[in-house]
Amino acid sequence: MELGYHVPIFDIDGGTTAIAGELARVGEAAEASGATWLSLMDHFFQIEPTGLPAEANMLEGYTTLGFLAARTSRIDLGLLVTGVTYRHPGLLAKTVTTVDVLSGGRAWLGIGAAWFEREHRGLGVPYPPVAERFERLEETLRICAQMWDPDNNGPFEGKHYQLAETLCNPQPINKPKVMIGGSGERKTLRLVAQYGDACNLFGSPEEVAHKLDVLRRHCDDVGRNFDDIRVTILAHDGPEPGATDEFVRTMADYAKVGVHTAIVMPPGGSPAKWIDGIAPVVPQLAELN
Repeated sequence: MELGYHVPIFDIDGGTTAIAGELARVGEAAEASGATWLSLMDHFFQIEPTGLPAEANMLEGYTTLGFLAARTSRIDLGLLVTGVTYRHPGLLAKTVTTVDVLSGGRAWLGIGAAWFEREHRGLGVPYPPVAERFERLEETLRICAQMWDPDNNGPFEGKHYQLAETLCNPQPINKPKVMIGGSGERKTLRLVAQYGDACNLFGSPEEVAHKLDVLRRHCDDVGRNFDDIRVTILAHDGPEPGATDEFVRTMADYAKVGVHTAIVMPPGGSPAKWIDGIAPVVPQLAELN
């Protein structure tokens, strides 16, 4: 099992002027630990599940990934996950391509149907009903695939999006892998089977095992090899520095049901120091099958 880091909190010791330096240290610490994934949220207001109010600090995700791309060299970079409503699909594909080129081929497209209504209303972003958001999500996945096909610069005609040209130069160094967030059995996991390179799930090992059985059936329906999909979980109860054994035991149960990557969330304050403190968990997780 591999380890990833997901940074949701930007309330940093030292205040606003300390954020950039701390994030640079986060990138360095994440790579030094041997982790394979570093992500941020795609939000403009802070979200309640972090335990912080909407007014807490939040940075725009892709700008921050560009900053991290310049301060890392090996770790994969992405957002967990982009809300499909926030950016036109053609511009989203171009943005992810830019991160990929400037990072030397390390960008992922993490994407989902979006959910934070307050953020949409607050900033004047249209917030269509959930059925339409999923329609837009599928069209966006198709548009990105076309944008990243160097042999197809032609038009795209969808229900919600119409593009006269899907021109994207330069092309990504590595075609960005697609992580689809969410675990809805009828829509989201079907999209993972059809378009995704990875899924991001949550719940107990038994609940994750059930979701993977559903995903397997969707893969069978579309003729997709289930083993080609990387399974990740967001581990809300991450390890404590100096006390990683219990976390490893918990993750062993997830490894048994087929989880490849556990993603943990550093706290605010001094997240780089926290990452340094839990770095010994990386080789421990690597021993899990």
